[in-house]
Amino acid sequence: MLRIHFTAADLARVHLAREPDPVWETLLSLHQLSASRRYLPVFAQWRRIARHRLAAEGLAGAARMLSTLAPASAHYWPDFLTPDNSADGLEAAMEELRATPRSRLRCELDRMADGHGLPRWAHGLSTGERTVLEEVATAFRLVHRTIVAPAWAGTERTTEADRALRTRALRDRGVHGLLNSFRPLMVWRHPVLHVRYPEDRDLHLGGRGIRLIPSHFCWNKPIALADPTLPQVLAYPITHPVTWAPEATRDRRAEALAALIGRTRARVLTSLKTTATTGELARYLGISASSASEHVAALREVNLADSTRDGSFVVHTLTPLGAALLNGDLPVQRPVVQADFSALRVAARR
Repeated sequence: MLRIHFTAADLARVHLAREPDPVWETLLSLHQLSASRRYLPVFAQWRRIARHRLAAEGLAGAARMLSTLAPASAHYWPDFLTPDNSADGLEAAMEELRATPRSRLRCELDRMADGHGLPRWAHGLSTGERTVLEEVATAFRLVHRTIVAPAWAGTERTTEADRALRTRALRDRGVHGLLNSFRPLMVWRHPVLHVRYPEDRDLHLGGRGIRLIPSHFCWNKPIALADPTLPQVLAYPITHPVTWAPEATRDRRAEALAALIGRTRARVLTSLKTTATTGELARYLGISASSASEHVAALREVNLADSTRDGSFVVHTLTPLGAALLNGDLPVQRPVVQADFSALRVAARR
């Protein structure tokens, strides 16, 4: 059990990550490729595609490098792999990773070596070899580009549904309500958040607050940093829908929406710009609760809406695909980071 202790200052500094974290998602996606995770059906199709892409791009060495440093079976992996700057994107995180002090590299890798044997190149990393640090950064870019970025729309959809649920809890019940919304995954008993965890320890935030990161690829239990002196984060698993949202393939015009899906259903879709329960939708639109539920179910079947239970209520929200249809515009496509494959050849041979 991990017990996270909050002060009044910490409660004022609790915030949700504004989007999926590219570094955490990259490392945790590799966990889903490990043999011990084959039984997870929600990732089955993604896993087949990801393995094919890694093989086609010749990135077994890159994936193996990151998996060696952050294995799925380990209770500990170095904190320098998940820099705090990851909140600002992959490149900001890689810049911080490359600037990791040698003393910290040595300390964290020595701790990992106590429980896991490390290859020779990892010992070179612990002595601060900058070429190896650059290889790790390149591995992050290549693996993220190859197996995480292509599924980013689905990742955004699942994490945004969770974020909408948490934001609603914060709006309606404050920070205590937000922290209490994580049951049964985590249990909030003021002033301590009790987190299901593989080790027993206490973490005192000491006024620094914490960043809560809903993660698409995290599974079963949350993950915190090992070093209590660092800016604290908690990556936690979200609830997955049966399917991921398909990619939008062409522009839609918002004014044609009613003709396309019907006037009432279009009004339901429009109402989901902000989260709403079935009862709230019914009252707002002047229709019965059963009718509102039926329309949301139809939208959910084609991945335009998402529904999540919050206690005795079911909260509905738009998916990225639903927002794109409603706005008549495609989601913004993030630029793909290009990287030099040659930097990984050395790592693959070690």
